[in-house]
Amino acid sequence: MDSRTPGRSQQKIPFFSRLQVKYAMSYLAILAVVLVLLNTYPLIASQNLLFSSKRDSLKSQAAVMASALMELESLNADQVARVMNMLDSTGLSRVLVTDPSGLILYDSQAQSDPEEDSEENPPDTQPEQEYRYALFQEVVLALEGNDVVYSQYEDGCFLSTAATPIVYRGMTIGAIYLTEEDTTQGALLMNLQQNLRSISLVLVAIALTISFLFSKVLTSRIGALLGAIRIVGEGEYGHRLQPSGKDELAHLAEEFNQLTDRLQTTEEIRRRFVSDASHELKTPLASIRLLADSILQNQEMDQETVRDFVGDIGDEAERLTRITEHLLALTRLDSLPVGETQIVDMAQVTQRAINMLTPVAEAADVTVEATWKPGCTLRCTEDDLYQICFNLIENAIKYNFPGGRVFVTVRRDGDQVLLEVADTGVGIPEDELPKVFNRFYRVDKARSRAAGGTGLGLSIVRDTVRRHGGWVTAQRRQSEGSVFTVGFPCETPEVGGDLS
Repeated sequence: MDSRTPGRSQQKIPFFSRLQVKYAMSYLAILAVVLVLLNTYPLIASQNLLFSSKRDSLKSQAAVMASALMELESLNADQVARVMNMLDSTGLSRVLVTDPSGLILYDSQAQSDPEEDSEENPPDTQPEQEYRYALFQEVVLALEGNDVVYSQYEDGCFLSTAATPIVYRGMTIGAIYLTEEDTTQGALLMNLQQNLRSISLVLVAIALTISFLFSKVLTSRIGALLGAIRIVGEGEYGHRLQPSGKDELAHLAEEFNQLTDRLQTTEEIRRRFVSDASHELKTPLASIRLLADSILQNQEMDQETVRDFVGDIGDEAERLTRITEHLLALTRLDSLPVGETQIVDMAQVTQRAINMLTPVAEAADVTVEATWKPGCTLRCTEDDLYQICFNLIENAIKYNFPGGRVFVTVRRDGDQVLLEVADTGVGIPEDELPKVFNRFYRVDKARSRAAGGTGLGLSIVRDTVRRHGGWVTAQRRQSEGSVFTVGFPCETPEVGGDLS
């Protein structure tokens, strides 16, 4: 969407209140959650898998060693050493074997090569046995008859410990304690962690770039719409947006353009209405002033002439009153809601309007003929329906010829109630028919003013009809004159209900 910079200064928006920042922060918040999961779940799952593997391995090795040692009726250092030397303890950092009291009988870290011992210490000079106890919690639990396995990961190293009792004929004769330090698996886990961090940094950079660009594009379109609103708010109703894309913002731009079209049309109608109203009010006011000045400036004017001038002033004042009343009626139709409606018989209201206009028709030597069918009821306010009927029939009489006729028909057509008012009068040119309901529009301005018309009667009819869900049309009569047709949805009164 394209927009021009608005003329007035824009209100500065705080940084963290900008939509672009909010969108970017929302994307980053989602990314942060994803990265936390990416950097924690695989590591935790890998650690748990390795922990489980190492526990099972240590438990299996401890069980094998315990099975080998439980064949001995009693444990002593020499027998334990011979058995342990035959067993494979590859990968273990330390192996301890204790008696029931926790005395260490075998320690893989303290064991050395027998040939080195014999060279350094001849048999007759062997040191005395050093008594040491394994004061480990695992050993204590194992001597109580429990199998114990622990694993932990720290500083890139997996440290695992296991202890199991040595049982002979239901009695615990000792315990085995194993430890394993695995830096290889720890290094692999650290590499995985480092790779995940590198991937996270790349994702952060990509996400920052994409979120910035996406939020900028999105907010720029919103900013264009905001700028267009400001321009239209300043009165430039011809401004339009150029929608791009098929998303909601594009539809919003199209709705904005349609709204400005309606605003522009309404503004043009308003200006034309004000101009026409000013012109219509100016004419009788100018006539009144001219006549009044003539009376005041001509002191020798006879009474008969003064009486004629005063009569003309009264006629212009009456015309001014009619224009004002019609303007007030149109204002009321534009601003006030519809009053309380009821079921009304159009034939009865039409007959009342004809009765009121009979003296006018007789004075103009015009005959009014009316026909109607029963059951022509609709929902409306009686005053509004009377105003519609009165205005149409009055126009048919005023714009007729001496000896002319007016035909008023009320009938049903399906689910519609129709009022037709035809006349044998001056008629309306074909190209003028679409304009007859415009405010202050007259086909023959001279004849209209002579007949006392304001150019607002048909506008009042159209607006009143539309307020009650109806429609109105104007057509040329085949032979002469014109035909006005008004249609309303038919509504039948409820049984036992009142009919006005």
